[in-house]
Amino acid sequence: MPLNVHFAPATLWSDYEQALTEAMAGAGIDVHLTPDAPDPAAVDYIVYAPSATLQDFSPFVRTKAVLSLWAGVERIVGNATLTQPLCRMVDPAMTETMVAWVVGHALRHHLGMDRHIVNPGHVWDPVCPPLPRDRPVAMLGMGALGTACARALAALGFPVTGWSTGAKDVPGIPCLHGADGLARVLSTAQIVVTLLPKTPGTENLLDARRLSMLPRGAFILNPGRGPIIEDAALLAALDSGHIGHATLDVFRTEPLPAEHPFWAHPRITVTPHIAADTSPHTASAVIAENIRRSEAGLPLLHLVDRARGY
Repeated sequence: MPLNVHFAPATLWSDYEQALTEAMAGAGIDVHLTPDAPDPAAVDYIVYAPSATLQDFSPFVRTKAVLSLWAGVERIVGNATLTQPLCRMVDPAMTETMVAWVVGHALRHHLGMDRHIVNPGHVWDPVCPPLPRDRPVAMLGMGALGTACARALAALGFPVTGWSTGAKDVPGIPCLHGADGLARVLSTAQIVVTLLPKTPGTENLLDARRLSMLPRGAFILNPGRGPIIEDAALLAALDSGHIGHATLDVFRTEPLPAEHPFWAHPRITVTPHIAADTSPHTASAVIAENIRRSEAGLPLLHLVDRARGY
C-alpha cells in the first residue's frame, strides 16, 4: 500500500509536483502524493512550509513526521497542536547559495567596491583595502550554514571567529559562546555575519549596547533572521557612522514595506530574501531521503529540538 504524503503548501504544488514524484521514485518509495488531505487520519507524512494554510495538526493522528521545506521553523515550532516530529530543511544547494551571498557581500565591503561601481564624478581614489588577514570576521551562528560560510571566508584569508548560544567545536574555526564570548567576538569584528535562528534568546541580540561594542565602521551582513537585529538601534548606529554599512536579506515583515526606512537609507542594502532559496529539485531529494529513512526505522535527519526552537 502506498504511503500517503500530504503536500501542505498548495500554492507551491506546481513547483514541486514533478520534483517530489521523481525523488520519491528514485528513493524507491511507493507514495500517493497530493496537496489535498480529505482524510487527515490517513496521512503518513506532511510536507510543510509556513505559507501553508494548515495550522491544526491534531487530526493527523497517523502522521509520522512533518517535513519542512524551510530551514527556519520559528513559525511552526511553537504550535501546540504539532505533536509529530518536525524536521527542518538542510539542503546542500541552499548552503551553496548562502555561501555565495555571504562571500560576495563580504568581499564587496572589504574591497570597497561601491565607490568604484558608482562613481559618477570619475574620481581617481586609489585607496587599497587591508589584507584579508587584517579584517576580522564574526560569524554569529555556527550551524550548517554558518559553518560553511565561516570556512569559505577563512579559506580567503579572513580571520573568522564563530559565536553560538552554546559551545561549538569546529575544526579550524575558533568558536566562542555565551555573553562574554559575544562581547569578545564583537569587540574586534570588522565584518559581522548573522546566521542565528530566531529564538527568545536571539531576538534583538544586536541591540544598541552590542552594536556599540563593534569597531567604528564595521559592516553587518544579515541573511539569517530579521529580528536578530534591533531595527531602531541599527538605524541609529548607521546614522552616527559607527556602523559603516548593513546588507540585509531578512526582515521582521516581508516583503519589506515600501515606507520602511531601510529602503531609503544610504548605508543599507536591501536584498529580497534571496540568500538561500529552497530549490524544488534538491529539497525534494532531502524530503524523500527522510521518508526513506523513517520507513527503514532509521533516525530522521535534521530533527528539530522543540526546547531549543531549532
